[in-house]
Amino acid sequence: MIAFDLICAPGGHRFEGWFASSTEYERQLTAQLLCCPTCGTSAVTKAIMAPNVARKGNQSTVSQPAVSPLRPQPESEQVVAVSNQPDMPAEIEKAIAALGKLQNRMLENSDWVGNKFAEEARAIHYGETPERIIHGSASANEAQALFDEGITVAPLPLPFVPPEAKN
Repeated sequence: MIAFDLICAPGGHRFEGWFASSTEYERQLTAQLLCCPTCGTSAVTKAIMAPNVARKGNQSTVSQPAVSPLRPQPESEQVVAVSNQPDMPAEIEKAIAALGKLQNRMLENSDWVGNKFAEEARAIHYGETPERIIHGSASANEAQALFDEGITVAPLPLPFVPPEAKN
């Protein structure tokens, strides 16, 4: 999977789109299947994305949020969405907080399986282990293979910090 920051021409609304490949993005754009979730226009283009450039060794760093486990990116391909707006609008903060609470509630009854997600998901799907909800990490290729086998898989909506990475 690949994520692009997108923007609509008329309103300048920024949003994220996930695609199987750059070719799939182009196909959907040409077929006018992409539309702005705010205003509904199909006049959508890729927004400028800032690369994650490492700081010099003598400069302090700001910790970055965790990348979704189902969307890992090699260091050379990492991007960071940015805005020049000094403060996040209150409505956005409330929406993200609400989404975070929903995700946490969803994960309360889910077992963390780490990087064995694909293996565990298959075992559950084929009845080799008891039915249960799991979450973990998988490469884009692993997630696609699971999907192709008819196994339900979806990325988490917000970044997730694995239990072993927490203090």
